[in-house]
Amino acid sequence: MWLSHYSRWLSRFQNLHFLSQQSTSQLLSFSFTTATTTTTTTTPSSPSPSPPPIQVALTESAGRGVFATRRISAGDLIHTAKPIVSHPSLSSINSVCYFCLRKITSNSLEFQAHNARFCSQECKENSKVFYDVERRADWSTFDDYCRSQGLKYPLLVKRLACMIISGAVSADSIHILQPASLSPEMILKMEEGFHLLRRALKKADAMDEELTFLNKQWYTSVMARIRINAFRIELAGGLYEDLLSAAAASIEAEVAVGNAVYMLPSFYNHDCDPNAHIIWIDNADARLKTLREVEAGEELRICYIDASMGHNARQTLLAEGFGFRCNCPRCLSGD
Repeated sequence: MWLSHYSRWLSRFQNLHFLSQQSTSQLLSFSFTTATTTTTTTTPSSPSPSPPPIQVALTESAGRGVFATRRISAGDLIHTAKPIVSHPSLSSINSVCYFCLRKITSNSLEFQAHNARFCSQECKENSKVFYDVERRADWSTFDDYCRSQGLKYPLLVKRLACMIISGAVSADSIHILQPASLSPEMILKMEEGFHLLRRALKKADAMDEELTFLNKQWYTSVMARIRINAFRIELAGGLYEDLLSAAAASIEAEVAVGNAVYMLPSFYNHDCDPNAHIIWIDNADARLKTLREVEAGEELRICYIDASMGHNARQTLLAEGFGFRCNCPRCLSGD
């Protein structure tokens, strides 16, 4: 069921990508509600879900953006989103669900499959889109490389590659996302990760035709997109309904459990004084909420970094990590 939902909303984004190339002024509408749950039961008497109050459009200077189609009150939930691909951090790999990244405690009902831990039978079943391939390989050298170099994004590429081999997604499934600009030095540093990934899958007896997509160009292209579109997942925990309480809990606890790439949340542009925020309550499902009242036609923006940093620190981090200089009103004022 998870795979069928993924295929439906990926198809919608591919259509969106085509349309966005045709016009720079037309607002592009689409519904994201099909990705808010892993299962959907439709009956003749069931009302159709309301579409989220947003549209995707091309901005004048920042590429694609997300715009409100109506007035949205402060603290309202805009939409939720499931990740295209996610992976626990190596430090959390034994304490969170290998699929949804929910924390597994001593009181949790745990479902195991080989070396992986899952929070539910549903997550265990959903993991088959990558884990049936992944568990055949020895990832010790690859993981040691990531651990010693302090790298997290190659883990996402590994999982995506396993999903492609299993037939769950296509090799170009995230190509619609904006890539980072990579220097020759950065590309050269990525080669070791590529070789280790391919070697692990070859030793696991992956067929040559299954690895046709896995070349240096694909690896660096995916890394370029993951580099600026991946989110660091920090769980707030509990059943928070108030955005500010959830955000404060997340920052205070510093509970980064992994990283994930999403489709629609990746279209939100940055602002150092954002009007929207992305939070995670108890798993990798992203929740986009407003921080203040938003008017119809207004662009919804999130902050990519810690907004409490000073002007120079923010500019440096955005330039080095995301490749752009921020010209939001706050930065232009020197704040």
